[in-house]
Amino acid sequence: MTIKPGLRNSLSDIAGLTVGNAASSKLKSGVTVVLCEEPTIASVHVMGGGPGTRDTELLSPKNLVEGIDALVLSGGSAFGLDAASGVQAMLREQGRGFAIGPVTVPIVPAAILFDLTNGGDKDWGEYPPYRELGKEAALAAREDFAIGSEGAGYGAKVAGLKGGLGTASLKLDNGITIAALAAVNAVGSPIIADTGHFWAAPFEIDGEFGNRSLPSPLPDNAAEIQIKHRTPASSIANTTIAVIATDAVLTKAQAERLAIASHDGFARALWPVHTPLDGDLIFSLATGKSDIVPDLNDWLDIGAYAASVMSRAIARGIYEASSEPNDLHPSWQEKYGR
Repeated sequence: MTIKPGLRNSLSDIAGLTVGNAASSKLKSGVTVVLCEEPTIASVHVMGGGPGTRDTELLSPKNLVEGIDALVLSGGSAFGLDAASGVQAMLREQGRGFAIGPVTVPIVPAAILFDLTNGGDKDWGEYPPYRELGKEAALAAREDFAIGSEGAGYGAKVAGLKGGLGTASLKLDNGITIAALAAVNAVGSPIIADTGHFWAAPFEIDGEFGNRSLPSPLPDNAAEIQIKHRTPASSIANTTIAVIATDAVLTKAQAERLAIASHDGFARALWPVHTPLDGDLIFSLATGKSDIVPDLNDWLDIGAYAASVMSRAIARGIYEASSEPNDLHPSWQEKYGR
């Protein structure tokens, strides 16, 4: 199979999806919103031990609602769940949502990462600013959007480096497109030992995160665990939250299977991963815009390539992060890019 990215190498290569970011440099935190052009099949799979979420139970195949209007990835820990209210407000103004008699309720599931101890000023007063950031990000949603130190990845950290927001896409020979978006704030590391080489290197396309391949030979300490911290007070300050999307026609149950398979991309890009100290979560979206209903053989490719595109999105988020004043960790570019 020919492996090539979509036009933008981005989640917005999935027709019907746009992405918006908003962030505060003072806060060192932000929000990323995925807007759906129309109600879209969605599901979710959680594999981390410390998730923070809103409206994820309704995404189970056994529950009623089939289509959602938007997804939110936010910094701010539990405070960041307010961002979904700002997105709902914007959608309600547009008359979007699940119809219940004479009213509509916009369906906006959300997930958060912990960035409260990253050097930013979190003294926001009585109410956190995430509702406003959520609406700002929704209003900014476009096909072209920035990655790295943007949106939900603005204040993210990983082991020894700045985290970030990354995206990637893949166009399959059968006409199906798969794409991923990830806000990377893992307790583990995307880097092999201290080499600057990414664990995701085997899946890189066109030098999208430095073209360094795998180190040869592998360092003797490649398998040693590198984590952000081991102190109890800060041990839960982690989480990678992501979206995997396709333009294939999927049922809600198949969308859940897509999210499950995509977690292999976490394991290919981060070491360790899915720990009790992470809230690792992947939302899935299926717009159906290709009109292609995948058969069983297609699913062998979809599951594998969903994992690879997710690993690429994670690595791109780290690679594209930029250094700013008062950062607690250097960016990849600052430490290895020279």
